[in-house]
Amino acid sequence: QLLEAKASLSLAQTWHALQLQQAKAQMNNMVPKIQFEQLQTSLREEQCKAQQLQDDLHRQAEQTCRQLVRTREEHECLLHAAVEQAEGLEHSLRSAEAVLAERAAQLKDAQAQLSRNKLLIKDLREENRGFATALQAAELKQKSTEEKNQLLEEQASALKQLIGKIVPASLS
Repeated sequence: QLLEAKASLSLAQTWHALQLQQAKAQMNNMVPKIQFEQLQTSLREEQCKAQQLQDDLHRQAEQTCRQLVRTREEHECLLHAAVEQAEGLEHSLRSAEAVLAERAAQLKDAQAQLSRNKLLIKDLREENRGFATALQAAELKQKSTEEKNQLLEEQASALKQLIGKIVPASLS
């Protein structure tokens, strides 16, 4: 039993020495407590920074989303205004086209009336030429008649003088 107990003790000592060596080896691989605490503090700070950055990013995303919504609403308003303006311009264009069509019809009528007036003027000029010729002939006839009338007046005057001379001579 003593031998067994010695063997067990020896085995236990060897096992304990081995565990002690392993523990020392692990302790050599371990970080010192101060450095561990510094790393832990640094980790907490980095985690805080990461959380702040994540919060900032979340806030910026929300702001961007709100801004995009506002921009979209503004664009929709602008688009609506542009559509209304385009409709107004289209209506104005139709009105202007109708006015232009009416004016074109009026101008066409005026041009037709002008053509008729030109023909009337041409006819009147020809008629006027005929009247001018007739007037000239009438003036020549009048002149001739006036000359004949004057000749007759001169003859009548001469006859009066002759009668004035003959009547007293025949009475006597």
